This record gives sequence, structure tokens and C-alpha cells, in this order.
Amino acid sequence: MKIPSHIGIIPDGNRRWALSNSMTKDKGYENGILPGLSAFRYCRDIGVKELSIYGFTADNTKRPRAQRIAFTKACVEMVEIIKKEDADILVVGNTSSDMFPHELEELTQRKSFNKGGMKVNFLINYSWEWDLKTRNKDISYYNSADISRIDLIIRWGGMRRLSGFLPVQSVYADFYVVEDMWPEYKNEHIDMALSWYQEQDVTLGG
Repeated sequence: MKIPSHIGIIPDGNRRWALSNSMTKDKGYENGILPGLSAFRYCRDIGVKELSIYGFTADNTKRPRAQRIAFTKACVEMVEIIKKEDADILVVGNTSSDMFPHELEELTQRKSFNKGGMKVNFLINYSWEWDLKTRNKDISYYNSADISRIDLIIRWGGMRRLSGFLPVQSVYADFYVVEDMWPEYKNEHIDMALSWYQEQDVTLGG
């Protein structure tokens, strides 16, 4: 089987899942933490070398305060959980904003945990506008330059848009949509995406 070197994950549908289960919208985010761990472990076990996970965007911070607190807390907890695994972690997002969780500032430079291993990139308080603004001409011309080109993007929740997800790295990515909401995650969702990916003609424009 052809395994993508780099998979991007857009974990959408938390709020809709919460409402469908008679919860308030903010409760949906905490139910997305364990699916994130499962996805990480499964991608690692099948040989994926790099995984990028959409945490929350700068636009998401316009949501009601209860939701903002909930998704920020969930993202921090997700990173803390992955820190206990063998991984090389990077957090990418606008640290100059008050919306960026200070607990994650030390990870804005990639850091290895335990034995190291698969690269895991978390997009936290991220926006494509911020990403494409020059940070330091001596280093790079976009802020996410340490993240490689993405082969396959999987989005949960049925929506068919990238929502500003790493525009430079996504330039040749194949895009697969899972109709189930993110809290309903199953490893089989990735299996379905991989099965579909086998049928794609990946030429990178050549």
C-alpha cells in the first residue's frame, strides 16, 4: 500500500456532535481529545512520517467565550498527551496574540519527546494570513516553513473546504472527506482515506 509521507487532519464537527448528543457546543471539544491520540498512534503505526493537526484558527477565537476556553483547553491537553509519546512536536500559530496559549510557547521550535519519532505539527491560533507574512527574511518567507508538503488531507464532519489549512503545504495535497463528526473518529476512517488515496494519480504536476 502507498502510505502518504505527510497527512493533514482537519477535525471538524465537534459542536454539531455535541448538539446532536444533547450537550452544549463547548462540550464537543473535550470529546475530540482521545480521537486525536488514536489518530496519532494509528498514523505512526502505519508508517506516516509527519502529521499536521488543525487545532484552532484565529477566526475560531471570535466564537463565544465558553467555546473559546473549551477548544483552547482541549488543544493544550492534546499536546500534553502527545508529549508522553515518542514524537517530534511543533506548534505553529500567532504567539503575539493573547489567544495563543502560553503553555505551548516552548514548542514553537520543534522539540523531541522520549525517543522522538513522527513529526507532529499542531496549528494553534493559526491563520493563513499570519503564516504568509514574512517573519524573518534570513530564516524563511512564511511562518510554517518547518512543515513539509502534505500528501493527503482528511477532513471530518462532511464539509468540503480547507478553511485556510496550510496553503503552501497543501498545494498538491489530495483531499478526502469523512462524513462522520470528529468525536466519532475510528481508525477505519483513515483506512477509507488510504484506500481512496491508492486510486489517485499523484504526479505533482509532472
